[in-house]
Amino acid sequence: MPVEPQDRILISMADYWAIVHRRFWWISLPLFLCWLGVWAISWFLPSTYQSEALILVEQQKVPENYVASNVTVDLQDRLQSMTQQILSRTRLQTTINRFHLYATHQGLGRLSESKDPIELMRKDINIDLVRSAGRAGELTAFKIQYSAASPELAQQINNELTSLFIDENLKAQQQQSESTTDFLSTQLADARAKLEEQEGKVRAFKAVHFGDLPSQMQSNVQILSGLQAQLQTTQRDVDGAKQQKLYLESLLQQYESQSRGNEGSALTSPNALDTKLMDLRLRLADARSKYTDDYPDVTALQDEIAKTEKLKKQNEDETPLDQKTSEGKVAADRGTETIPLNSTPTTMQMQSQLKAAQLEIGNLQKQETDIESRISSYQARLNLTPQTEQELADVSRGYEESMSNYNSLLQKQMQSQLATSLEQRQQGEQFRILDPPSLPSKPTSPNHLKVSLGGLALGALMGLGFAALLEMTQQRVWKARDLDGLVPAQVLVALPHLSTPREDRLRGAVRYTKIAATAGMILVILAGNLYALYRG
Repeated sequence: MPVEPQDRILISMADYWAIVHRRFWWISLPLFLCWLGVWAISWFLPSTYQSEALILVEQQKVPENYVASNVTVDLQDRLQSMTQQILSRTRLQTTINRFHLYATHQGLGRLSESKDPIELMRKDINIDLVRSAGRAGELTAFKIQYSAASPELAQQINNELTSLFIDENLKAQQQQSESTTDFLSTQLADARAKLEEQEGKVRAFKAVHFGDLPSQMQSNVQILSGLQAQLQTTQRDVDGAKQQKLYLESLLQQYESQSRGNEGSALTSPNALDTKLMDLRLRLADARSKYTDDYPDVTALQDEIAKTEKLKKQNEDETPLDQKTSEGKVAADRGTETIPLNSTPTTMQMQSQLKAAQLEIGNLQKQETDIESRISSYQARLNLTPQTEQELADVSRGYEESMSNYNSLLQKQMQSQLATSLEQRQQGEQFRILDPPSLPSKPTSPNHLKVSLGGLALGALMGLGFAALLEMTQQRVWKARDLDGLVPAQVLVALPHLSTPREDRLRGAVRYTKIAATAGMILVILAGNLYALYRG
Protein backbone atom coordinates (compact mmCIF):
# COMPACT_ATOMS: atom_id res chain seq x y z
CA MET A 1 0.00 0.00 0.00
CA PRO A 2 1.56 3.32 -1.00
CA VAL A 3 2.31 5.95 1.67
CA GLU A 4 0.26 9.11 1.44
CA PRO A 5 2.07 12.49 1.48
CA GLN A 6 0.41 13.45 4.75
CA ASP A 7 1.70 10.21 6.36
CA ARG A 8 5.18 10.95 5.12
CA ILE A 9 5.01 14.41 6.71
CA LEU A 10 3.86 12.97 10.02
CA ILE A 11 6.59 10.42 9.88
CA SER A 12 9.11 13.13 9.04
CA MET A 13 8.03 15.24 12.02
CA ALA A 14 8.27 12.13 14.19
CA ASP A 15 11.76 11.56 12.89
CA TYR A 16 12.72 15.12 13.81
CA TRP A 17 11.31 14.67 17.25
CA ALA A 18 13.23 11.43 17.55
CA ILE A 19 16.41 13.26 16.58
CA VAL A 20 15.75 15.91 19.24
CA HIS A 21 15.05 13.21 21.73
CA ARG A 22 18.23 11.31 20.82
CA ARG A 23 20.44 14.44 20.70
CA PHE A 24 18.82 16.17 23.67
CA TRP A 25 22.04 16.89 25.54
CA TRP A 26 23.84 17.98 22.37
CA ILE A 27 21.11 20.54 21.77
CA SER A 28 20.21 21.69 25.29
CA LEU A 29 23.68 21.93 26.80
CA PRO A 30 25.24 24.19 24.06
CA LEU A 31 22.04 26.26 24.09
CA PHE A 32 22.12 26.77 27.85
CA LEU A 33 25.88 27.16 28.17
CA CYS A 34 26.08 29.64 25.26
CA TRP A 35 23.23 31.72 26.68
CA LEU A 36 24.74 31.61 30.14
CA GLY A 37 28.15 32.71 28.86
CA VAL A 38 26.74 35.59 26.78
CA TRP A 39 24.45 36.65 29.62
CA ALA A 40 27.31 36.63 32.11
CA ILE A 41 29.68 38.50 29.80
CA SER A 42 27.06 41.22 29.21
CA TRP A 43 27.23 42.17 32.88
CA PHE A 44 30.95 42.73 32.61
CA LEU A 45 30.54 45.19 29.72
CA PRO A 46 30.66 48.89 30.74
CA SER A 47 27.18 50.39 31.17
CA THR A 48 26.26 53.59 29.37
CA TYR A 49 23.59 56.01 30.66
CA GLN A 50 21.95 58.56 28.39
CA SER A 51 20.64 61.91 29.61
CA GLU A 52 18.18 63.78 27.40
CA ALA A 53 17.15 67.46 27.34
CA LEU A 54 14.49 69.14 25.20
CA ILE A 55 15.09 72.76 24.12
CA LEU A 56 12.21 74.79 22.71
CA VAL A 57 12.80 77.38 19.97
CA GLU A 58 10.87 80.37 21.31
CA GLN A 59 9.75 82.88 18.71
CA GLN A 60 10.29 86.63 18.92
CA LYS A 61 8.06 88.23 21.56
CA VAL A 62 7.55 91.52 19.67
CA PRO A 63 5.64 91.13 16.37
CA GLU A 64 7.84 91.36 13.29
CA ASN A 65 5.48 93.99 11.86
CA TYR A 66 6.91 96.41 14.41
CA VAL A 67 10.51 95.19 14.76
CA ALA A 68 12.15 93.05 12.08
CA SER A 69 14.96 90.80 13.29
CA ASN A 70 18.49 91.19 11.95
CA VAL A 71 19.00 87.42 12.11
CA THR A 72 17.70 86.02 8.83
CA VAL A 73 19.70 82.77 8.75
CA ASP A 74 17.58 79.62 8.69
CA LEU A 75 17.24 78.10 12.16
CA GLN A 76 18.48 74.69 11.03
CA ASP A 77 21.57 76.21 9.42
CA ARG A 78 22.16 78.34 12.49
CA LEU A 79 21.78 75.30 14.75
CA GLN A 80 24.21 73.34 12.60
CA SER A 81 26.73 76.17 12.81
CA MET A 82 26.36 76.34 16.58
CA THR A 83 26.79 72.57 16.80
CA GLN A 84 30.06 72.78 14.88
CA GLN A 85 31.29 75.51 17.21
CA ILE A 86 30.24 73.75 20.43
CA LEU A 87 31.67 70.42 19.25
CA SER A 88 34.96 72.03 18.31
CA ARG A 89 38.11 70.52 19.75
CA THR A 90 38.84 73.51 21.99
CA ARG A 91 35.48 73.55 23.74
CA LEU A 92 35.20 69.79 24.10
CA GLN A 93 38.72 69.56 25.47
CA THR A 94 37.82 72.15 28.12
CA THR A 95 34.79 70.10 29.16
CA ILE A 96 36.80 66.87 29.17
CA ASN A 97 39.47 68.40 31.37
CA ARG A 98 36.99 69.88 33.82
CA PHE A 99 35.02 66.66 34.32
CA HIS A 100 37.97 64.26 33.81
CA LEU A 101 36.19 62.36 31.08
CA TYR A 102 37.39 59.33 29.12
CA ALA A 103 40.07 58.13 31.48
CA THR A 104 41.80 54.80 30.78
CA HIS A 105 39.25 52.00 30.84
CA GLN A 106 39.75 48.82 32.81
CA GLY A 107 38.86 45.26 31.88
CA LEU A 108 36.71 44.81 28.80
CA GLY A 109 36.42 48.55 28.44
CA ARG A 110 39.82 48.58 26.81
CA LEU A 111 38.27 46.98 23.73
CA SER A 112 36.10 50.03 23.05
CA GLU A 113 38.68 52.62 24.08
CA SER A 114 39.37 55.32 21.48
CA LYS A 115 42.73 56.95 21.01
CA ASP A 116 41.14 60.40 20.68
CA PRO A 117 38.79 61.41 23.55
CA ILE A 118 37.40 64.25 21.41
CA GLU A 119 36.05 61.78 18.85
CA LEU A 120 34.74 59.61 21.67
CA MET A 121 32.79 62.51 23.15
CA ARG A 122 31.43 63.53 19.76
CA LYS A 123 30.08 60.00 19.33
CA ASP A 124 28.42 60.20 22.74
CA ILE A 125 26.60 63.44 21.79
CA ASN A 126 23.45 63.16 19.71
CA ILE A 127 21.20 66.01 18.56
CA ASP A 128 17.72 65.27 17.19
CA LEU A 129 15.55 67.93 15.54
CA VAL A 130 11.86 68.15 16.40
CA ARG A 131 9.67 69.50 13.61
CA SER A 132 6.10 70.73 13.70
CA ALA A 133 3.54 68.63 11.90
CA GLY A 134 1.17 71.52 11.27
CA ARG A 135 3.52 74.24 9.97
CA ALA A 136 5.16 72.63 6.95
CA GLY A 137 7.82 70.84 8.96
CA GLU A 138 9.04 73.97 10.73
CA LEU A 139 11.73 73.37 13.33
CA THR A 140 10.20 74.01 16.76
CA ALA A 141 12.57 72.23 19.17
CA PHE A 142 15.56 69.92 19.37
CA LYS A 143 16.83 67.26 21.75
CA ILE A 144 20.33 66.98 23.18
CA GLN A 145 21.38 63.50 24.28
CA TYR A 146 24.62 62.55 25.98
CA SER A 147 25.81 59.10 27.02
CA ALA A 148 28.18 58.55 29.95
CA ALA A 149 29.31 55.81 32.30
CA SER A 150 27.17 57.07 35.21
CA PRO A 151 23.74 58.75 35.41
CA GLU A 152 25.05 61.74 37.36
CA LEU A 153 27.88 62.37 34.92
CA ALA A 154 25.55 62.08 31.94
CA GLN A 155 23.21 64.66 33.50
CA GLN A 156 26.05 67.06 34.35
CA ILE A 157 27.58 66.92 30.89
CA ASN A 158 24.18 67.29 29.23
CA ASN A 159 23.45 70.29 31.45
CA GLU A 160 26.77 71.77 30.32
CA LEU A 161 25.94 71.18 26.66
CA THR A 162 22.46 72.67 27.08
CA SER A 163 23.90 75.81 28.65
CA LEU A 164 26.44 76.08 25.83
CA PHE A 165 23.71 75.93 23.20
CA ILE A 166 21.57 78.56 24.91
CA ASP A 167 24.50 80.90 25.57
CA GLU A 168 25.93 80.42 22.08
CA ASN A 169 22.58 81.17 20.46
CA LEU A 170 22.13 84.35 22.50
CA LYS A 171 25.71 85.42 21.85
CA ALA A 172 25.53 84.66 18.13
CA GLN A 173 22.29 86.58 17.68
CA GLN A 174 23.58 89.60 19.58
CA GLN A 175 26.86 89.57 17.67
CA GLN A 176 25.13 89.29 14.31
CA SER A 177 22.66 92.05 15.19
CA GLU A 178 25.39 94.33 16.54
CA SER A 179 27.59 93.62 13.51
CA THR A 180 24.70 94.55 11.24
CA THR A 181 24.14 97.79 13.16
CA ASP A 182 27.85 98.67 13.08
CA PHE A 183 28.06 97.96 9.37
CA LEU A 184 25.02 100.13 8.67
CA SER A 185 26.48 102.90 10.87
CA THR A 186 29.70 102.84 8.85
CA GLN A 187 27.82 102.91 5.58
CA LEU A 188 25.62 105.72 6.91
CA ALA A 189 28.68 107.79 7.82
CA ASP A 190 30.07 107.33 4.30
CA ALA A 191 26.69 108.22 2.81
CA ARG A 192 26.52 111.33 5.00
CA ALA A 193 29.97 112.44 3.81
CA LYS A 194 28.96 111.94 0.17
CA LEU A 195 25.71 113.79 0.79
CA GLU A 196 27.56 116.74 2.33
CA GLU A 197 29.90 116.76 -0.65
CA GLN A 198 26.96 116.85 -3.06
CA GLU A 199 25.29 119.55 -0.96
CA GLY A 200 28.49 121.61 -1.22
CA LYS A 201 28.47 121.27 -4.99
CA VAL A 202 24.82 122.32 -5.23
CA ARG A 203 25.42 125.21 -2.82
CA ALA A 204 28.43 126.43 -4.79
CA PHE A 205 26.51 126.17 -8.06
CA LYS A 206 23.59 128.17 -6.67
CA ALA A 207 25.97 130.80 -5.31
CA VAL A 208 27.62 131.20 -8.74
CA HIS A 209 24.31 131.27 -10.62
CA PHE A 210 22.34 133.28 -8.09
CA GLY A 211 19.64 135.23 -9.91
CA ASP A 212 19.25 132.96 -12.93
CA LEU A 213 18.15 129.82 -11.08
CA PRO A 214 14.99 128.05 -12.23
CA SER A 215 13.38 128.64 -8.85
CA GLN A 216 13.88 132.40 -9.32
CA MET A 217 12.37 132.52 -12.77
CA GLN A 218 8.91 133.60 -11.61
CA SER A 219 10.28 136.36 -9.38
CA ASN A 220 12.58 137.53 -12.23
CA VAL A 221 9.59 137.76 -14.56
CA GLN A 222 7.65 139.78 -11.97
CA ILE A 223 10.61 142.09 -11.33
CA LEU A 224 11.13 142.54 -15.07
CA SER A 225 7.47 143.47 -15.53
CA GLY A 226 7.72 145.97 -12.68
CA LEU A 227 10.92 147.47 -14.15
CA GLN A 228 9.30 147.82 -17.56
CA ALA A 229 6.30 149.62 -16.00
CA GLN A 230 8.70 151.80 -13.98
CA LEU A 231 10.63 152.57 -17.20
CA GLN A 232 7.46 153.69 -18.94
CA THR A 233 6.56 155.94 -16.01
CA THR A 234 10.08 157.40 -15.93
CA GLN A 235 9.97 158.05 -19.68
CA ARG A 236 6.66 159.91 -19.29
CA ASP A 237 8.15 161.89 -16.42
CA VAL A 238 11.14 162.76 -18.61
CA ASP A 239 8.83 163.93 -21.40
CA GLY A 240 6.79 166.01 -18.95
CA ALA A 241 9.94 167.54 -17.46
CA LYS A 242 11.24 168.40 -20.94
CA GLN A 243 7.95 170.05 -21.81
CA GLN A 244 8.08 172.04 -18.59
CA LYS A 245 11.64 173.08 -19.40
CA LEU A 246 10.66 174.23 -22.90
CA TYR A 247 7.74 176.14 -21.48
CA LEU A 248 9.88 177.90 -18.89
CA GLU A 249 12.55 178.72 -21.49
CA SER A 250 9.94 180.26 -23.82
CA LEU A 251 8.37 182.16 -20.96
CA LEU A 252 11.76 183.51 -19.87
CA GLN A 253 12.57 184.58 -23.42
CA GLN A 254 9.28 186.46 -23.56
CA TYR A 255 10.14 188.27 -20.32
CA GLU A 256 13.55 189.18 -21.67
CA SER A 257 12.07 190.44 -24.94
CA GLN A 258 9.56 192.52 -23.00
CA SER A 259 12.33 193.99 -20.92
CA ARG A 260 14.35 194.86 -24.04
CA GLY A 261 11.37 196.41 -25.82
CA ASN A 262 10.18 198.30 -22.74
CA GLU A 263 6.87 196.74 -23.11
CA GLY A 264 5.39 196.01 -19.72
CA SER A 265 4.03 192.60 -19.10
CA ALA A 266 2.62 191.49 -22.36
CA LEU A 267 3.50 187.91 -21.61
CA THR A 268 2.36 188.06 -18.08
CA SER A 269 -0.82 189.90 -18.89
CA PRO A 270 -3.91 188.32 -17.38
CA ASN A 271 -5.14 187.34 -20.84
CA ALA A 272 -2.03 185.21 -21.63
CA LEU A 273 -2.03 183.44 -18.30
CA ASP A 274 -5.75 182.85 -18.47
CA THR A 275 -5.36 181.31 -21.91
CA LYS A 276 -2.60 178.96 -20.63
CA LEU A 277 -4.68 178.02 -17.59
CA MET A 278 -7.62 177.21 -19.79
CA ASP A 279 -5.44 175.02 -22.02
CA LEU A 280 -3.96 173.20 -19.01
CA ARG A 281 -7.36 172.59 -17.47
CA LEU A 282 -8.67 171.20 -20.74
CA ARG A 283 -5.72 168.81 -20.89
CA LEU A 284 -6.29 167.83 -17.24
CA ALA A 285 -9.94 167.09 -17.91
CA ASP A 286 -8.96 164.94 -20.90
CA ALA A 287 -6.33 163.04 -18.83
CA ARG A 288 -8.77 162.40 -15.96
CA SER A 289 -11.22 160.87 -18.40
CA LYS A 290 -8.56 158.27 -19.25
CA TYR A 291 -6.56 157.79 -16.04
CA THR A 292 -6.96 158.01 -12.29
CA ASP A 293 -5.88 160.95 -10.12
CA ASP A 294 -2.71 159.07 -9.11
CA TYR A 295 -1.54 158.64 -12.70
CA PRO A 296 1.80 160.51 -13.32
CA ASP A 297 0.42 162.59 -16.28
CA VAL A 298 -2.53 163.76 -14.19
CA THR A 299 -0.26 164.65 -11.29
CA ALA A 300 2.11 166.61 -13.61
CA LEU A 301 -0.77 168.64 -15.11
CA GLN A 302 -2.07 169.44 -11.62
CA ASP A 303 1.40 170.69 -10.58
CA GLU A 304 1.74 172.80 -13.72
CA ILE A 305 -1.72 174.35 -13.17
CA ALA A 306 -0.75 175.19 -9.60
CA LYS A 307 2.49 176.81 -10.78
CA THR A 308 0.66 178.87 -13.45
CA GLU A 309 -1.93 180.07 -10.95
CA LYS A 310 0.85 181.07 -8.56
CA LEU A 311 2.61 182.95 -11.40
CA LYS A 312 -0.62 184.76 -12.28
CA LYS A 313 -1.04 185.83 -8.67
CA GLN A 314 2.54 187.11 -8.55
CA ASN A 315 1.98 189.14 -11.74
CA GLU A 316 -1.12 190.68 -10.25
CA ASP A 317 0.87 191.65 -7.16
CA GLU A 318 3.65 193.17 -9.28
CA THR A 319 1.40 195.44 -11.31
CA PRO A 320 2.29 198.55 -9.14
CA LEU A 321 5.94 197.63 -9.72
CA ASP A 322 5.40 198.05 -13.44
CA GLN A 323 3.98 201.45 -12.80
CA LYS A 324 7.07 202.36 -10.77
CA THR A 325 9.11 201.17 -13.67
CA SER A 326 7.40 203.59 -15.99
CA GLU A 327 7.94 206.33 -13.47
CA GLY A 328 11.58 205.29 -13.44
CA LYS A 329 11.77 206.08 -17.12
CA VAL A 330 10.55 209.59 -16.41
CA ALA A 331 13.05 209.86 -13.62
CA ALA A 332 15.79 208.81 -16.03
CA ASP A 333 15.41 212.18 -17.67
CA ARG A 334 16.15 213.60 -14.35
CA GLY A 335 19.40 211.56 -14.13
CA THR A 336 18.22 208.67 -11.83
CA GLU A 337 18.98 204.85 -12.46
CA THR A 338 16.25 202.16 -12.83
CA ILE A 339 16.39 198.45 -11.73
CA PRO A 340 16.76 195.97 -14.68
CA LEU A 341 13.69 193.92 -15.41
CA ASN A 342 15.52 190.58 -15.54
CA SER A 343 16.37 190.92 -11.88
CA THR A 344 12.79 190.90 -10.76
CA PRO A 345 11.55 188.20 -8.38
CA THR A 346 9.42 186.63 -11.14
CA THR A 347 12.42 186.27 -13.45
CA MET A 348 14.53 184.84 -10.69
CA GLN A 349 11.81 182.37 -9.79
CA MET A 350 11.46 181.27 -13.42
CA GLN A 351 15.21 180.75 -13.68
CA SER A 352 15.25 178.67 -10.52
CA GLN A 353 12.33 176.60 -11.84
CA LEU A 354 14.23 176.13 -15.10
CA LYS A 355 17.29 174.86 -13.21
CA ALA A 356 15.11 172.56 -11.16
CA ALA A 357 13.54 171.23 -14.36
CA GLN A 358 17.00 170.61 -15.81
CA LEU A 359 18.09 168.77 -12.66
CA GLU A 360 14.91 166.76 -12.67
CA ILE A 361 15.45 165.82 -16.32
CA GLY A 362 19.02 164.70 -15.52
CA ASN A 363 17.89 162.63 -12.56
CA LEU A 364 15.08 161.07 -14.52
CA GLN A 365 17.39 160.25 -17.42
CA LYS A 366 19.91 158.70 -15.05
CA GLN A 367 17.10 156.72 -13.43
CA GLU A 368 15.92 155.68 -16.89
CA THR A 369 19.44 154.45 -17.75
CA ASP A 370 19.63 152.49 -14.49
CA ILE A 371 16.24 150.90 -15.11
CA GLU A 372 17.22 149.93 -18.67
CA SER A 373 20.45 148.39 -17.34
CA ARG A 374 18.51 146.38 -14.75
CA ILE A 375 16.01 145.30 -17.42
CA SER A 376 18.88 144.06 -19.59
CA SER A 377 20.32 142.21 -16.60
CA TYR A 378 17.04 140.44 -15.80
CA GLN A 379 16.46 139.64 -19.47
CA ALA A 380 19.92 138.06 -19.58
CA ARG A 381 19.02 136.05 -16.45
CA LEU A 382 15.84 134.80 -18.06
CA ASN A 383 17.76 133.86 -21.20
CA LEU A 384 20.26 131.87 -19.12
CA THR A 385 17.58 130.10 -17.07
CA PRO A 386 17.14 127.04 -19.43
CA GLN A 387 20.89 126.43 -19.56
CA THR A 388 21.20 126.90 -15.79
CA GLU A 389 18.28 124.56 -15.26
CA GLN A 390 20.01 121.80 -17.27
CA GLU A 391 23.31 122.29 -15.41
CA LEU A 392 21.50 122.34 -12.06
CA ALA A 393 19.70 119.10 -12.97
CA ASP A 394 23.07 117.44 -13.66
CA VAL A 395 24.46 118.66 -10.35
CA SER A 396 21.29 117.82 -8.40
CA ARG A 397 21.09 114.28 -9.79
CA GLY A 398 24.06 113.17 -7.70
CA TYR A 399 22.63 115.00 -4.68
CA GLU A 400 19.25 113.29 -5.02
CA GLU A 401 20.88 109.86 -5.35
CA SER A 402 23.01 110.54 -2.28
CA MET A 403 19.96 111.76 -0.38
CA SER A 404 17.95 108.67 -1.34
CA ASN A 405 20.81 106.37 -0.33
CA TYR A 406 21.27 108.23 2.94
CA ASN A 407 17.57 108.08 3.84
CA SER A 408 17.45 104.37 3.01
CA LEU A 409 20.51 103.61 5.15
CA LEU A 410 19.18 105.79 7.95
CA GLN A 411 15.91 103.88 8.02
CA LYS A 412 17.72 100.54 7.95
CA GLN A 413 20.05 101.63 10.73
CA MET A 414 17.12 102.66 12.93
CA GLN A 415 15.44 99.29 12.33
CA SER A 416 18.73 97.51 13.05
CA GLN A 417 19.15 99.46 16.29
CA LEU A 418 15.65 98.40 17.36
CA ALA A 419 16.46 94.78 16.53
CA THR A 420 19.75 95.01 18.46
CA SER A 421 17.97 96.48 21.46
CA LEU A 422 15.45 93.65 21.20
CA GLU A 423 18.23 91.05 21.25
CA GLN A 424 19.98 92.77 24.16
CA ARG A 425 16.75 92.67 26.15
CA GLN A 426 16.42 88.98 25.22
CA GLN A 427 13.06 89.58 23.57
CA GLY A 428 14.00 88.05 20.21
CA GLU A 429 14.08 84.45 19.08
CA GLN A 430 15.82 82.38 21.73
CA PHE A 431 16.20 78.86 23.10
CA ARG A 432 14.32 77.88 26.25
CA ILE A 433 14.77 74.65 28.20
CA LEU A 434 11.47 72.80 28.04
CA ASP A 435 12.70 69.57 29.63
CA PRO A 436 15.91 69.86 31.69
CA PRO A 437 18.58 67.17 31.36
CA SER A 438 17.19 63.97 32.81
CA LEU A 439 18.83 61.68 35.34
CA PRO A 440 18.67 58.21 33.69
CA SER A 441 17.59 55.34 35.89
CA LYS A 442 18.57 52.54 33.50
CA PRO A 443 21.51 52.16 31.15
CA THR A 444 20.88 52.50 27.47
CA SER A 445 23.68 50.11 26.59
CA PRO A 446 24.32 47.30 26.75
CA ASN A 447 20.70 46.15 26.58
CA HIS A 448 21.01 43.01 28.70
CA LEU A 449 17.67 41.61 27.58
CA LYS A 450 18.60 41.87 23.91
CA VAL A 451 22.02 40.40 24.63
CA SER A 452 20.38 37.54 26.57
CA LEU A 453 17.95 36.79 23.76
CA GLY A 454 20.81 36.95 21.28
CA GLY A 455 22.81 34.46 23.35
CA LEU A 456 19.78 32.19 23.53
CA ALA A 457 19.38 32.26 19.77
CA LEU A 458 23.09 31.64 19.26
CA GLY A 459 22.95 28.66 21.66
CA ALA A 460 19.96 27.19 19.85
CA LEU A 461 21.78 27.44 16.53
CA MET A 462 24.89 25.79 18.02
CA GLY A 463 22.85 22.93 19.56
CA LEU A 464 20.92 22.29 16.38
CA GLY A 465 24.17 22.48 14.44
CA PHE A 466 25.82 19.85 16.63
CA ALA A 467 22.79 17.56 16.38
CA ALA A 468 22.71 17.85 12.59
CA LEU A 469 26.43 17.21 12.36
CA LEU A 470 26.18 14.06 14.47
CA GLU A 471 23.22 12.77 12.50
CA MET A 472 25.09 13.17 9.24
CA THR A 473 28.35 11.67 10.46
CA GLN A 474 27.00 8.81 12.64
CA GLN A 475 24.54 6.93 10.45
CA ARG A 476 22.68 4.21 12.36
CA VAL A 477 19.61 2.09 11.75
CA TRP A 478 16.99 3.16 14.18
CA LYS A 479 13.90 1.85 12.36
CA ALA A 480 13.09 -0.70 9.72
CA ARG A 481 12.44 2.06 7.27
CA ASP A 482 16.08 3.15 7.61
CA LEU A 483 17.08 -0.08 5.77
CA ASP A 484 15.49 1.13 2.57
CA GLY A 485 18.31 1.76 0.18
CA LEU A 486 20.90 0.10 2.39
CA VAL A 487 20.02 -3.56 1.58
CA PRO A 488 18.61 -4.93 -1.66
CA ALA A 489 15.98 -6.98 0.11
CA GLN A 490 12.71 -5.72 1.39
CA VAL A 491 11.94 -5.86 5.12
CA LEU A 492 9.17 -8.33 5.66
CA VAL A 493 8.98 -8.53 9.47
CA ALA A 494 10.19 -6.10 12.17
CA LEU A 495 10.56 -7.25 15.75
CA PRO A 496 9.84 -4.67 18.45
CA HIS A 497 12.44 -3.79 21.04
CA LEU A 498 12.22 -6.00 24.10
CA SER A 499 13.55 -4.19 27.16
CA THR A 500 14.33 -5.57 30.57
CA PRO A 501 12.97 -4.07 33.77
CA ARG A 502 16.37 -2.55 34.46
CA GLU A 503 16.37 -0.86 31.04
CA ASP A 504 12.86 0.41 31.67
CA ARG A 505 13.97 1.89 35.00
CA LEU A 506 17.03 3.42 33.37
CA ARG A 507 14.94 4.79 30.51
CA GLY A 508 12.53 6.35 33.00
CA ALA A 509 15.36 7.89 35.01
CA VAL A 510 16.82 9.39 31.84
CA ARG A 511 13.40 10.76 30.88
CA TYR A 512 12.91 12.42 34.28
CA THR A 513 16.44 13.74 34.18
CA LYS A 514 15.78 15.35 30.81
CA ILE A 515 12.52 16.83 32.06
CA ALA A 516 14.20 18.17 35.19
CA ALA A 517 17.12 19.56 33.21
CA THR A 518 14.78 21.14 30.69
CA ALA A 519 12.66 22.72 33.45
CA GLY A 520 15.75 23.93 35.28
CA MET A 521 17.29 25.47 32.20
CA ILE A 522 13.99 27.12 31.26
CA LEU A 523 13.62 28.55 34.75
CA VAL A 524 17.19 29.82 34.81
CA ILE A 525 16.85 31.38 31.35
CA LEU A 526 13.50 32.94 32.26
CA ALA A 527 14.88 34.33 35.53
CA GLY A 528 17.96 35.72 33.77
CA ASN A 529 15.84 37.45 31.13
CA LEU A 530 13.50 38.93 33.74
CA TYR A 531 16.47 40.23 35.67
CA ALA A 532 17.92 41.71 32.50
CA LEU A 533 14.56 43.32 31.75
CA TYR A 534 14.43 44.84 35.21
CA ARG A 535 17.98 46.17 35.14
CA GLY A 536 17.77 47.28 31.55
